[in-house]
Amino acid sequence: MSRKHPHSPSTEPVSYTGSSQSHEMASEHRRGLLPEKYFRWRSGEITRLEAFCDVVFGFALTLLVVSLEVPRNFEELMHAVRGFVPFAVCFAQLVMIWRAHYIFSRRYGLEDSYTMFLNFVLLFVILFFVYPLKFVFNVLFMEVTGTAPPGLLNDAQASTLMRIYAVGSFAVFTLFLLMFAHAYQLRHRLQLNPVETLKTRNSMQENLLMAAVALVAFFVAFRNPAWSGWSYALLGPMLTAHGMIFGKKVRMLAEKT
Repeated sequence: MSRKHPHSPSTEPVSYTGSSQSHEMASEHRRGLLPEKYFRWRSGEITRLEAFCDVVFGFALTLLVVSLEVPRNFEELMHAVRGFVPFAVCFAQLVMIWRAHYIFSRRYGLEDSYTMFLNFVLLFVILFFVYPLKFVFNVLFMEVTGTAPPGLLNDAQASTLMRIYAVGSFAVFTLFLLMFAHAYQLRHRLQLNPVETLKTRNSMQENLLMAAVALVAFFVAFRNPAWSGWSYALLGPMLTAHGMIFGKKVRMLAEKT
C-alpha cells in the first residue's frame, strides 16, 4: 500500500492505493475483517516507527515483571504471587496505551517529523513512569490487603507519589490529544470523510477529558493523596457518557452519508 507522506512538499491531497475502490485490499480491510467501523485505516505495512514503538512497549512490559528470578522457596513464590494483581493492573494500563497508539497509527499512517517527535516523547514518558506506576499499585494492593508494613509512606511521600502518577497520566493523554489534533489538522490531505472527521474529534475530546482528570488529581494530591487516587473514578462515567452521546452522533451521521 503506497501513500504520500503528509509532510511531502506537494500540496496535493494524500492518495492511497488501498482505498475501498481498489480491486485488491489489504487483509485488514477485507469484508468481514474490518478493524474499525466507520473508519478506513490509511496505514499500510508496519513502518519502522511502529516497529520501534512496539519494541519499546514490549521493553516497558518487561520492566513490570514481578521478578526475573525463579522462586527458590515457598515464601519467594508467595511473594511473587502477591505481586500478580498489581502487575495485572499495570499490564492492562500499558496495553490500553499501546492500543490507543495502534489505532492512531493504523487510522492515519502519519510519519511526518511532528508525529515522530510526539511518538518519541510518548515512549520516553512511558519508560520513565513504568517504575512509579508499578510502585503505586504495589502500595495500593498492600493497603487493601493489609500487608503494608507500618510507616510505609507518610503523608508527604504519598502526596508526592500521587503527583508523580498524575504528571505521567497527564503527559500521556496530552500527547495523544496532540497527535489526534495533528491528524485533524491534516484531515483534508488525509481525505477524511465527515464520519471519520467526527471520530477524530471524538478521540481528541476523550483524551482531553482524561488529561483534565489527571490534572485535577494532581492538585487534589496536595491536600489529600487518597482522594487524588479516587479522582480517576470520574473517568468511568465521563467516558461512558461521552461515548454514548457522540457514538450516537457518529451513527446518525454515517446513516446520512
